[in-house]
Amino acid sequence: MSLLTRLGRAAGENRQVNIFGAREDTQDMAAERSYQEVKQRIHQRIVDEMTPEEQLMLTSVHQDPHQVETLITDYCQRVLDENPFAIPQGEKPRLIADIRDEVLGLGPIEALRKDDSITEIMVNGPRQVFVERMGKLELTDAKFHDTAHLMNIIERILTPLGRRVDESSPLVDARLEDGSRVNIIIPPLSLIGPCLTIRKFSKTPLSVDNLISFGTMDEKMATFLRACVKARINILVSGGTGSGKTTTLNVISSFIPDGERIVTIEDAAELRLQQQHVVTLEARPANLEGKGAITIRDLVRNALRMRPDRIIVGEVRTGEALDMLQAMNTGHDGSLTTAHANSPRDVLSRLETMVMMSG
Repeated sequence: MSLLTRLGRAAGENRQVNIFGAREDTQDMAAERSYQEVKQRIHQRIVDEMTPEEQLMLTSVHQDPHQVETLITDYCQRVLDENPFAIPQGEKPRLIADIRDEVLGLGPIEALRKDDSITEIMVNGPRQVFVERMGKLELTDAKFHDTAHLMNIIERILTPLGRRVDESSPLVDARLEDGSRVNIIIPPLSLIGPCLTIRKFSKTPLSVDNLISFGTMDEKMATFLRACVKARINILVSGGTGSGKTTTLNVISSFIPDGERIVTIEDAAELRLQQQHVVTLEARPANLEGKGAITIRDLVRNALRMRPDRIIVGEVRTGEALDMLQAMNTGHDGSLTTAHANSPRDVLSRLETMVMMSG
């Protein structure tokens, strides 16, 4: 057999494989499309037919997960009885789980939110979702139906917090019930559609022993930091994005004695202190009329009237740096905060700049 003949036959075999592969891909796409249609139909049916009692059960703080699953299963079964060949029988558990996530959770990204190996979820428009796992970015199969579907999930995150996002206020910081930090930015600022970034935190707060085992610090450093906190030395934690400033601040704050009154101030509450006497304050954006905004700086000034032993500011970015420094130097020593900077020397220069921004 000549070389030309062998190459021709190989090309023909490759074409055959590609044709079959394309056919299988087409079948998979059709099956997935059918699955999504059934899911949307069931979801719409739940919205249209749900009784006030069922709605109350779903929205109750003390909802019974078993009752919720039974309710959703019943709706799924009714639609599948009317369309018995809509999806394979083996897909039913997945369908029920997906509907439950749509009704109660964050839809397509709910499973990612529950995955403890994922530290960050990045939604770039409705059709692209990345995650950070073990420090590396991965593209996932999760997708939203369209922009309206993604905006519905965003509204579900913001509504309990009393925050909003629209064309007049197209970016917002928020948090989830588990303390995860959320940033949202939508058109016209984002040209690829709504973008949602979720920074997840460990369910079990890291301890100083964890940081020592990770190699973040050694025992001598831990002993030194514990002594600094107990001696009421002011501490500023600096570093880049995702470098572990908030985690380090949480660990350092664990050294504060239980008998002290601590006031924490943040844009979106992230700190999880273990002490008994902790007052948590959170900044508030302006309302629809552009009024009513309460800034970090306002909260720092107010905290001085709350008889704090220590003030912890999640992060200083602008003029609140001056108020924080004044608090540290007027009887509230032992206070803690963080700031973005490349090095300890750079953070001092940035601190000077932030103080000048105070007006």
